[in-house]
Amino acid sequence: MDNIIQHGIINIFKEKDYTSHDVVARLRGILNIKKIGHTGTLDPDAEGVLPICIGKATKLSDFLTNKDKTYVASMILGLTTDTQDITGEVLTKSKVDITEDDLHRVAKSYIGAHEQLPPMYSALSVNGIKLYKLARQGIEVKRKKRPIFINNINIIEYNKELHQARIEIDCEKGTYIRTLLHDIGQVLGCGGTTKDLLRTRAGDFTIENSLKLSEVEDLVRSKEVNNYIKPIDSVLTNYPRLIVNEESDTTIQNGNPLKKSSFINSDEFNIMNYKDLIRIYDYQNNFIALYQFDFSKNSFVPKKMFI
Repeated sequence: MDNIIQHGIINIFKEKDYTSHDVVARLRGILNIKKIGHTGTLDPDAEGVLPICIGKATKLSDFLTNKDKTYVASMILGLTTDTQDITGEVLTKSKVDITEDDLHRVAKSYIGAHEQLPPMYSALSVNGIKLYKLARQGIEVKRKKRPIFINNINIIEYNKELHQARIEIDCEKGTYIRTLLHDIGQVLGCGGTTKDLLRTRAGDFTIENSLKLSEVEDLVRSKEVNNYIKPIDSVLTNYPRLIVNEESDTTIQNGNPLKKSSFINSDEFNIMNYKDLIRIYDYQNNFIALYQFDFSKNSFVPKKMFI
């Protein structure tokens, strides 16, 4: 394929009935690139933003999965299932007698830090076996609660007659929205299950700028897909940027440690007080790596190389 960017991130809209792995497999064929990885699993019935890393950008997976995410979910009150969504077997049906104020109050109580018990129908592994595989065999194993953080919850709509609500959740990584809605239903005393789930944001990637797989295919045919593949360093702009001088170009290409004198713009911030990662560019202004200052060695050492 002519003029395809080999390394970068493309914002995919994952459609229903696709697993995240299905999306990766399809993109390998569409882009004719083998090294591709997703940045956070979405359930097959869920839709929405799924940033995909291509080529050397796969080294960014940890950075992108750690980003905050936003979801819009529809919740059915008075119903619980074994999967915590409507695809599962019904466990209970209960009378619903709550007000919108009740729903607001309980939902808002989940803002902040909490512990959440991962559902059996999840991709987490126990002794090397995915939990959902055990759940399909009717096996339930003991799980440890995990810390989660909810930044905000907003009740978009509550239909009292249909016992349904649409809820927007802004949260940190590792949050199971199905479980969150299930837990809200339990506190309300009537139970609740997820009807549908849409991820509208993952870090800086939003649903407005996402592409369906069919749209990517069209862009490949028209040779415009490059315009939609973001460079690796575009998602690392929160880290400071240093450019090596001409004498240090070979040093950076080999991934060797660097001194403060190796840079042409090292006086832009106080490096000695800086403990986070730093974007390193070669003399021609090409992004090369993420380095970190090692105080014991009085030099910058590589953490991730992208060349």
